[in-house]
Amino acid sequence: MSDTLPAPTGSSLTRRVVAAMVDHTLLKPEATRADAEATVAEAADLGVLAVCLSPSMLPIDTGAQRSCVVAGFPSGKHHSLVKAAEARLAVDSGAQEIDMVIDVGAAVDGRFDEIFADVLTVREGIGSSITLKVIIESAALLSLAGPDTVTAVCQAAVRGGASMVKTSTGFHPAGGATVEAVRLMAAAVGPGVGVKASGGIRTADLAAELIAAGATRLGLSGSRAVLDGFPD
Repeated sequence: MSDTLPAPTGSSLTRRVVAAMVDHTLLKPEATRADAEATVAEAADLGVLAVCLSPSMLPIDTGAQRSCVVAGFPSGKHHSLVKAAEARLAVDSGAQEIDMVIDVGAAVDGRFDEIFADVLTVREGIGSSITLKVIIESAALLSLAGPDTVTAVCQAAVRGGASMVKTSTGFHPAGGATVEAVRLMAAAVGPGVGVKASGGIRTADLAAELIAAGATRLGLSGSRAVLDGFPD
């Protein structure tokens, strides 16, 4: 599935269709090389789109699945040049997609030009051909600053070169993906930019609701359990 295609809806949500939207994810700090290899093998078995891993797991052969790596993870409190260097190193080691974390505090303060510059720095570091997903920690922003901030952050990310905006790292105590956040983010970026819902998605019902709200990609660690809830 292209990053910018409209999300499928209703009866078209088969297991195969949803699997083609999934980033099968392993980002636990205690994950081992063997865990990463097992995640890659499971991703192939499930037929998902991509495997999302920590940069220390590179280089790793993800086979037919895209290789996705995080940058500035999970706090986003890294200097922009450090995020860009980390992302560039990942790309040079085989990553095809980068999921970067913004400075959430800058967003809460309304320093949207800094968000733009942060994203632009990473985009310039990795080039135009790499998919760049920008993690905004939507649950934290909604609770601390409100929906207008979510909209402004998404729009700043797009101006900086984001291919997609992403709800969550899955590590913030405020929570993960919600239907409200995905709907808001999809409206903010418009049809030309994707929305990745990630964090706390453990059932097919929630996955379907998020897709209906505008998610074009799903970040899942428990991918098999979610996919098993969709018809063949």
